[in-house]
Amino acid sequence: MSSAPRLAQLDALRGIAALAVVLFHYTTRYDQLFGHAQAPVVSFPYGYLGVNLFFMISGFVIFMTLERTARPMNFVVSRFSRLYPAYWGAILLTFALTHAIGLPGKTVGWDVLLVNVTMVQGFFGVAHVDGVYWTLEVELLFYGWALLSFRFGGAAGLRNFLFACLALRLVYAAAKTFWGVDLPWVGQRWLLLPYICWFALGVTVYRLSRRGAGSAWDWALAAAAILVIGLVEDWGLAALAAVFYAVLFGAARGRWIWLEHRVLLWLGAISYTLYLLHENIGWSVLRRLESWGVEVHLAIALTMALSMALAHGLTTLVEQPGMRWIRDRYRARRQTSTPAPAGG
Repeated sequence: MSSAPRLAQLDALRGIAALAVVLFHYTTRYDQLFGHAQAPVVSFPYGYLGVNLFFMISGFVIFMTLERTARPMNFVVSRFSRLYPAYWGAILLTFALTHAIGLPGKTVGWDVLLVNVTMVQGFFGVAHVDGVYWTLEVELLFYGWALLSFRFGGAAGLRNFLFACLALRLVYAAAKTFWGVDLPWVGQRWLLLPYICWFALGVTVYRLSRRGAGSAWDWALAAAAILVIGLVEDWGLAALAAVFYAVLFGAARGRWIWLEHRVLLWLGAISYTLYLLHENIGWSVLRRLESWGVEVHLAIALTMALSMALAHGLTTLVEQPGMRWIRDRYRARRQTSTPAPAGG
């Protein structure tokens, strides 16, 4: 099967995950922080779990990218061009609009903005321009570990790294539960232990969804990841992980034709920029609209429409052109630096 349908379906799933997070932030989370003028009829208290699906899809995509890139710098440029142009546009928009509209307790100064340009501000204890950026640091760390383990051990190397992290996750949990010992938090952070199960599940979906590529070890890794989620966190969450796994596996095999609806594909195309832009900008707009007496459901709908419009603009005008420009410059530089073959 061509990779086009499955990648389209994966993008649509990413769009649905982004929408779930947006709905969570505009209903449940907003109410916790600022308080709606009136309680929305429908709330989305579990929408934040869209982030878990994001991490699974990242595991899938990163392994696919590693397998298709011949040299480490190709992978670095691919990921840099995918993440940074849209991110830089988002931090500038968020900084400008939240200062213009107002969002008490959430705006930051120029010094914080400048550090945020790196995307790794959290490692230095610097605040995020927007709170959702914490997931980008998680993604960057996973990219680094995946590249390192794959570079020195191929598919088996990455799989072994993931098995080791799952085992360490159990060690941390056992030390806390049975002996009341909190092992160093820095180990959890740098090895992504709270999130590693979700990345592992995505990696195995990629491996097992390709006929002839997976192995019994990949099935074992998937089962171990779900088991660790159940043992360490919650069996209900483990059941949800299994559902996500089945849905992602079906998309990877191109089975969910309904995901190829143009609205879902568009949502998938803007999912990254929508995720980057929606929180603080959305909250500031919601506060302003509700202070003007706009009915809560209409205020949420208008805010979502604005966030999607901004995301579409950022995707079209910044993310896609920026990604193409960086990759084109990189390819051109490689071609000019490659020595011509000797004549004979």
